[in-house]
Amino acid sequence: MPFELTFGADDVRIERDEVVWSGHYAVHRKTLQYRSFSGGWNAPVVREVFERGDAVGVLPYDPVRDCLVMVEQFRPGALRGNDSPWMLELIAGVVENDETDEQVARREALEEADCTLSTMVPIATVFPSAGGCSEQVRLYCARIDGLPGTGVHGLQDEGEDILVHHIPRDEAMALLAADKIPNGHTLIALQWLHIHARDLRERWS
Repeated sequence: MPFELTFGADDVRIERDEVVWSGHYAVHRKTLQYRSFSGGWNAPVVREVFERGDAVGVLPYDPVRDCLVMVEQFRPGALRGNDSPWMLELIAGVVENDETDEQVARREALEEADCTLSTMVPIATVFPSAGGCSEQVRLYCARIDGLPGTGVHGLQDEGEDILVHHIPRDEAMALLAADKIPNGHTLIALQWLHIHARDLRERWS
């Protein structure tokens, strides 16, 4: 039989949910119980959960040139010692009210890379840090017909300073193998492309 998780949403009791901080994002303090693998219910626990909304990430791929469009930008959370806080990433953005994933992907591709997407293929749905953050990220690969220009893009009123790169697929895979892609969303998307690139090129070329 196929694998199924032991418990579901009905196996959690939320006794209290309070907003303890609210700004650009929010933090909730939840008092809850959940079922135990050994039977019965665990004792109530208190957990803070970072609420930042859901996001969509897209990896634009030109199958004819076998080349990716990727962006480089500063990430304050990556300030750790002497490591560079600039990251090479796929294109991504937060889901606004009533937006579909496709609308988010197309909007962000234009804003971050002046890039027009064609066919979109789902990659995966992931929780980057489910131990303390509610964010769900839905990842896609999108066909592009020709590479956009390089240069600096992003919305100035949001403080974005985004540099566009054209990265040949074999070079991207070499960076992945050398542990040069510390961004989790991008790492997942590149690993998926490593598996599916031949099929995509046959379908899209």
